[in-house]
Amino acid sequence: MSDNMDPQVVFCDMCTEEDRKPARKTCMKCEISMCVQHLQIHLTTPVLLQTHPLTEPMALCGTTKCPQHGKLLEYYCLDDMTCVCVSCAIEDQHRLHNMKTFSTAHKELMEKLGAEQQALLVKTDDENVSLEKWEKSEREKLGRCSVRLIEAVTNLRDVSLTSVQSSVSARMVSIKTSKSSIQAAQKEKDSFRFLQMYSQVHQDVEKAKAADLRKGLEPGSDRDKLVEEIRQGGEKMMKQADQFWCSLLTLVDPEHHQELIATGSDLIFDPQTLGPGMSLSRDQRKVFYNSWMGQCSATLLICSIESVPNFQRWVVNLSEDCDWTIGLCDKQSVKNLRDGNVYGLCCKGDQLSFLTTEYDDCSDASMPQTPYRISSQTITYHGKNVDESTPRPETVEVFWNLAASSLSFFSRSGQHQSEEILTIKMSLNNSDLVAFVQLGKESDQTSLQQHWKCLCGNVYYKTINGYSMGRYQYSHHANCSCGAFIGEPYITEVICELQ
Repeated sequence: MSDNMDPQVVFCDMCTEEDRKPARKTCMKCEISMCVQHLQIHLTTPVLLQTHPLTEPMALCGTTKCPQHGKLLEYYCLDDMTCVCVSCAIEDQHRLHNMKTFSTAHKELMEKLGAEQQALLVKTDDENVSLEKWEKSEREKLGRCSVRLIEAVTNLRDVSLTSVQSSVSARMVSIKTSKSSIQAAQKEKDSFRFLQMYSQVHQDVEKAKAADLRKGLEPGSDRDKLVEEIRQGGEKMMKQADQFWCSLLTLVDPEHHQELIATGSDLIFDPQTLGPGMSLSRDQRKVFYNSWMGQCSATLLICSIESVPNFQRWVVNLSEDCDWTIGLCDKQSVKNLRDGNVYGLCCKGDQLSFLTTEYDDCSDASMPQTPYRISSQTITYHGKNVDESTPRPETVEVFWNLAASSLSFFSRSGQHQSEEILTIKMSLNNSDLVAFVQLGKESDQTSLQQHWKCLCGNVYYKTINGYSMGRYQYSHHANCSCGAFIGEPYITEVICELQ
């Protein structure tokens, strides 16, 4: 009887209630479980042995029949991961699916699970360590931010309350003193002594009347000094608060709130074409635009001193009035992007689009001289077409996943927030691609021809013989009052910078 009470044991459905034995097998077609004795007829009758599938003992509860056709479930659909009957497999929605018998499906899925288990065993330890390190790092970062924020708020509160409390206490003392002086004067009966006391009483009363408990500190150097301290402490507190909530966002939503970390000094620009109005900084991480030269353009590779096997990342700050294209292209087609494979994000005016290489269906992307075409398509951003009402990205973060052959672009705003613009899937061998940025800048030529503005603010108007300012005439080689050559080209802005 003890066995009958065990909910885990499946009992024979053909035994009597008083002597039920544990089942050895379950017949899927008969929907009954049988002990060794009652199983013999299924094992010794050829027809039953061939047409009645037997399984390990299980509680069926009507689960062996197809709810749609009422037939025995005999096959497994690998596509939909469900058991089906013969009518489902031949006539209905599963007829074009990958169908297997139970035994075959069992074997194949067991092999698949074994392979997945082996893969998980290989990466589980590393993943667990990585996750634990990440969680610990974020928790410690959040803790440090919390401590710094609390310290900043506490210091700001203490320095303010201490000073105000001291001032309020002094005013309360003056009111108390005036009351004492008035009471002492009122008790004095001698006229001479009263008049001698009155001058001091009057001063105490006036001082008490001037005490306004609604005010903070009295005007003066002490208050000015404290106000400056509060301003500085407040700025520090706001920075700490910003770091604190950004750390919280990074912890709960790391996909869209990752701290913007500089890509490092290993990334540099390698100019392929550099117009006369473009120049590079000494560290080759900034591109300058010379407004005196008018319309200019440049194409540069983004080169890394260190090789990254799995992915590459770069962040570029771009001028809001400069057209640009960022992405990957063939090494041989950097100067003319239409001459080779290219994948990139383009910004012209206030319109975003993307370039991608498309191959014919019968062609092979890995073979040279393969027919292809470069297509350009306008993209939606923030859920709508990019137009003048949507600000274009000024800081673009690019992820090139070599293993997945994908190129992703993100718009960065602030130190922590990012938003994906698009991801491009590539069909080309990654080893043939290099990172690039193409820039285009156009200035107001009419304005430049009519006048020249010095960095000091003086404006000189162009004449036949040189320049003029008011009634004074200057030659092309004359000096401004600040010492600069009049008409000398100068760099006005950084239009592109690697972070």
